[in-house]
Amino acid sequence: MKKLALNKSALSTEKTKFRSYEKYLPSLELKQKQLLFEGKKHEKQLLEHQKQLADIQQSVYERLPMMAIENIDLSGLVEISDLQIESENLLGTLLPSLSHVEYKRKNYSYLARPHWVDEVANSLENIVKLKIEENILAERLQRIKKATQTITQRVNLFSKVLMPQGRKNIKQISIFLADQDRAAVVRSKLAKQKHQNQRDSGAY
Repeated sequence: MKKLALNKSALSTEKTKFRSYEKYLPSLELKQKQLLFEGKKHEKQLLEHQKQLADIQQSVYERLPMMAIENIDLSGLVEISDLQIESENLLGTLLPSLSHVEYKRKNYSYLARPHWVDEVANSLENIVKLKIEENILAERLQRIKKATQTITQRVNLFSKVLMPQGRKNIKQISIFLADQDRAAVVRSKLAKQKHQNQRDSGAY
């Protein structure tokens, strides 16, 4: 660790650095607070999506029990034909955002397929979209948590390391310089007294 210089130039440098810490810390703390809020909001949204998805899946099984009985091949019934995901800048963090999704349904003969297949296809489209949104929300939440961790480390660095050390350095240099000033005053008085004594004794 570099030894602290005990002079006026070092004191000025330490004070300038400390003022910059004081100026920058509130913006870091505000960003930390906003990211924590966004994290909680995304956690809530993710739980809501998961519940909504589970409810829809349960509803499909209850409304269409014949899916498990009838020998109908539903594989590939609904496929994603177009998926567009954009990037969103949230508090300096790039997050994925669902822009557009399109589906392609498997061609079925109206005479050969049961009447309930269309309802299954509609439900599958809804389920697929919810799953996509759930995955995107999970990725957004992960990135927000990482950004929160980074900003928290910076806040701790400023508030628990740099600023306390800055105060300590300023105090140490100030005390040293004050002692130096007092010592200089004492030396000056002693020199004057010696000079005066020499004059009084007729040395000149």
